Amino acid sequence: MTVNIFVPRERRRGETRVAATPETVRKMVKAGLAATVERGAGSDAFFPDGEYEAAGAVLTGDAAAARAAADVVVTVTAPEAAEAAAQKPGSVLVAFLAPHRNLDLVRALTERRVTALAMELVPRITRAQGMDALSSQANIAGYKAVLLAALRLPKYFPLLMTAAGTIKPSRVVVMGAGVAGLQAIATARRLGAIVEVSDIRPAVKEQVQSLGGRFIELPMSQAAESGEGAGGYAREMGEDFLRKQREIVERHLAQADAVITTALVPGRPAPRLVTAQMVEAMRPGSVIVDLAVEQGGNCELSAADREVVHHGVLILGPSNLAAAMPHDASSLYARNVFALLQLLVKDGRLALDVQDEVVAGTLLTHDGQVIHAPTAELLQPQSVG
Repeated sequence: MTVNIFVPRERRRGETRVAATPETVRKMVKAGLAATVERGAGSDAFFPDGEYEAAGAVLTGDAAAARAAADVVVTVTAPEAAEAAAQKPGSVLVAFLAPHRNLDLVRALTERRVTALAMELVPRITRAQGMDALSSQANIAGYKAVLLAALRLPKYFPLLMTAAGTIKPSRVVVMGAGVAGLQAIATARRLGAIVEVSDIRPAVKEQVQSLGGRFIELPMSQAAESGEGAGGYAREMGEDFLRKQREIVERHLAQADAVITTALVPGRPAPRLVTAQMVEAMRPGSVIVDLAVEQGGNCELSAADREVVHHGVLILGPSNLAAAMPHDASSLYARNVFALLQLLVKDGRLALDVQDEVVAGTLLTHDGQVIHAPTAELLQPQSVG
């Protein structure tokens, strides 16, 4: 029996991406899979229905019926608990699921015995690079964050020598040199800014310098305490370390025109790197773009999808910058999803190998159980009478 993949239109407000493109639908069909796409699913990402149809997809206007009949549902963002409860038992859901924020969804998935694979849990190993949706989307966010800062900054980014005199280049501080941070460094440098970078992982210094950034050094006693965590991510540091880091960085922020914060710790609230006091030390007209706002924010004053002005400093907290570039963001995400699907389907049939390290690392729920230990722990107190 042919495996049926369903691609619904995203329901989350402001979400413009889609989980499959005509390119990946064509690959699904070639691999012997059937693809059903809700009408208008790709419209906001500029993929017309006709292109999906030409790629071999069946278009539907009845999302509820298509979801109930599908063997695999692929989305960008987490569905509502009621939508998950409508999936057939034994089916598969692939999406960014944010389980720590969607415990009702996790309960619905387990009760329905839906196998859920969370794209944010894909292990950061060489074999899984093609499935690393966090990186593909963070790359876009880092790029757009700098463009947003440049748009709102009342100054030029580059050095300009004119008949009326010389304009000094803007100074940009990037906090966090992960995928988003590195792309922010590269983009700011292309625009001609002077870029300084703060990160608790000394190992990223060479990458920062290769992009033309200046690494903000921590005292040797602190640098010896590496912030390197599993998979190359930053790990959570103690409050004493963060306090000392803030003291060092504050001097650089006081001279900055734009600040891009990208620091995240997997499964934990974002570290608080920029305090109100630090903002007050910045120059009026400066701009902060906080890319960690969905996990609480790196800046004490940032608010999700709102503009905050404090002592003349503009603080932006865009929660979904990748959706501001939906065509390319969807293309990359859809390829990530298809790469993962190739592990789940063998000879045209669903064949979930829970011993595979990529599948095992990505599993959130399976066979009525919560597989992801941190999520299981969050549910535990509520399951005890």
